[in-house]
Amino acid sequence: MSDTELEDRSKSKDLEKDAADGITPQTPIVVTKDHAAPDPLARAKMLMWMGINTLATVFIVFCNKAIFSDPSFGQCQAAFAAFHFTITGLTLYILSRPGLNMFSPKYISVASMMPLAIAMAMNIVGMNLSLQISTITFYQITRVMLTPTVAVINFFFYKKSIPRMAAYALIPMCFGVALISYYDVKPPPPPGAPIKETGALGVIVAFGSVFISGVYTVWVGTYQRKYEVNGFQLLYNQAPIGAVVLLYVVPWTDKFPALDKAPVSVWYLILFSGFLASLINVS
Repeated sequence: MSDTELEDRSKSKDLEKDAADGITPQTPIVVTKDHAAPDPLARAKMLMWMGINTLATVFIVFCNKAIFSDPSFGQCQAAFAAFHFTITGLTLYILSRPGLNMFSPKYISVASMMPLAIAMAMNIVGMNLSLQISTITFYQITRVMLTPTVAVINFFFYKKSIPRMAAYALIPMCFGVALISYYDVKPPPPPGAPIKETGALGVIVAFGSVFISGVYTVWVGTYQRKYEVNGFQLLYNQAPIGAVVLLYVVPWTDKFPALDKAPVSVWYLILFSGFLASLINVS
C-alpha cells in the first residue's frame, strides 16, 4: 500500500472518530481575490478620477456656453463636435501606445460601428445646440431626464425593468423637470429683467437631445456586450468615424467665423474645451 493511500485511510478514520464524538469538521476558509480587502491605492485612484470627471463635466458646460454665446461661433455645432472627436481619438491613441498601455485596442469594422458613430455625433451636436439656445440651468435640469429615458427605452425595446422603488424615485424627478419646463416657456420677462427664459424651441431641442442621448447610452452597452470591449476600446473605434461623418455635415450646417474677427479668448476656450472633453472620456 502506498504512502498516499495510508494517509487517506488515516484521515478517513479521523473523520469517522470525530463524527462519532459529535464533532463537525470545519471547512477551511479560503481568502480569494473577491473577498480580499480593497486596495487603498486603487480606491484612492478611483475617487480621484471620479472627482476629475465631475469637475470636467461641470466646467465644460460653462466653457461651451461661453463659446456658443459668441456670435462668431454660434453656428459651428458640427465642426465643434468633430473637433472634440478628433481630440478624443488622438488622446486614446496616445494612451494605447506601449509607453502608457492603458488599454489594448480592439478593432471593429467600420460598417458595424457606423450606427453607433452616427448616434454619437447626433448626441453631441444635440447637446451643444441645446446648450446654445437654452439657459445653463434648464440645460442641466433636462439632462437629469437621461436616467428615466434610458429606463423607458430598455423596458420597451429590450424588456429590461428596474426595481419598483427605483421607478418610484424617478416620478418626482420627472415632475420637477416638467414644472421647470412649464415655467421656462411662459411669456418672457420685461426687457432689462435679470431672469432669462429658454423658450419653446429650447425645450423641444433639449428633450430631443435627451432622447438621442438615451438611445446612444443604451447602444453603448449593447455594443460593449456584443463585441466584448470596454469603454476605451469602443470609443477608440467610434471617435474617428464620428469625426469623419461630421465633416460631411459641416458644409451644410455650419457657418465658419471670420478668423480675423474671432476673439483670441474664444480660441483659448476651444482648446480648453477639447482638453476637458478628453478628461471626461478618459475618466
